[in-house]
Amino acid sequence: MASGARVIIVGGGFGGLEAARALSRAPAEVLLIDRQNHHCFQPLLYQVATAALSPADVAWPIRTLLRRQRNATVIMAEVVGVDPGRRQVRTSAGTHDYDFLVLATGATHSYFSHPEWAPAAPGLKRIEDATDIRRRILTAFERAEAVQDEAERRRLLTFVIVGAGPTGVELAGALAEVARDALPGDFRRIDPASARIVLVEAGPRVLPVFPDPLSDYARRALERAGVEVMLGARVVDVGPDGVRLEEGEIAAGAVLWAAGVVASPAAGWAGAEADRAGRAVVEPDLSAPGRPEVFVIGDTAAVSSEGGPVPGIAPAAKQMGRYVGRLIAARLAGRPAPPPFRYRHEGDLATIGRRAAVVSVHGLKLTGYTAWLFWSLAHIYFLIGLRNRIAVALNWAFNYVTYQRGARLITEPAAPPPPPG
Repeated sequence: MASGARVIIVGGGFGGLEAARALSRAPAEVLLIDRQNHHCFQPLLYQVATAALSPADVAWPIRTLLRRQRNATVIMAEVVGVDPGRRQVRTSAGTHDYDFLVLATGATHSYFSHPEWAPAAPGLKRIEDATDIRRRILTAFERAEAVQDEAERRRLLTFVIVGAGPTGVELAGALAEVARDALPGDFRRIDPASARIVLVEAGPRVLPVFPDPLSDYARRALERAGVEVMLGARVVDVGPDGVRLEEGEIAAGAVLWAAGVVASPAAGWAGAEADRAGRAVVEPDLSAPGRPEVFVIGDTAAVSSEGGPVPGIAPAAKQMGRYVGRLIAARLAGRPAPPPFRYRHEGDLATIGRRAAVVSVHGLKLTGYTAWLFWSLAHIYFLIGLRNRIAVALNWAFNYVTYQRGARLITEPAAPPPPPG
């Protein structure tokens, strides 16, 4: 363990890991705290949710990722608060002092002031979310096979995805593949290909961050895959049996939420102003106002660069983490601080299913099979570790050739431990 300043990083996601790595040569003790022991590659979580990949294909132990960094220590604990005056982080495993603090705690699902919808409509941020969604999808097919009532069978074979951003579009396309390609032949009393998959979006188009031609292509590709796209449809209620829209209801066997996110409580911890999504409004160097030793990055931060907001995506979080790590290292070494953070947008990618995707990178716009190959290669490249790259590539090749999904396990959540005594 290196001696010197204590740098605490809260969160082992893309931003937190990049910040830790950027401090590998700094004269500092780096303490990374996360409530889980693994880093998750969130862009591929939807493939775990739709049984294309297993959780181990998209997650890695944080300790393993930092095992060669001698100045880094990892603690698995829940952060419950920060005392900026005393420069302390309070956790479920005790209190830790810091000289610099990096808050990279990410975001969670936003139900637009309706938290009661969460049990009926899980979002997709963690491995646990993905396995829960997989359980709900596969269980709906199993129950449809068992029931006698035709109306109930139709309800169970109806799936609603709320939100047509990249996560919603990718979930809808993958779910259509599961119903159309992977499950037929496995059931005797139902036709899984008859499943109704509905993508509900309050706005006027799918993939709103993409250029209009790519958004239009994505909508048409979804419809060709059998997905029913409902635009301008606002959800007013969600329950265990479906959703209610401003105009009508949809009875469903499973409702999946991809409509929005809200930041963690880090803005309050840092004593910073929060925007409407709960993100901390930070200075140009990503520090909290009035707290030059506290930094907020990733989905937790509301950042502007070159006159526009920085999107809450993995490349942005990685750039912020790398910037903050280098800034802290420069201060510790007595070097001039780098100029204010500047975000470099590397492009937008989304897949719609087998042989269909949209890509917008540095003016290059691709659709169809070429875009799908680009998307696949890019995601394999950015996976961490050779084993995972090989495993994902082989799984995708197997799925592509056989039309099967190899991770179709229905696992129940762990039961709570019995009360003592």
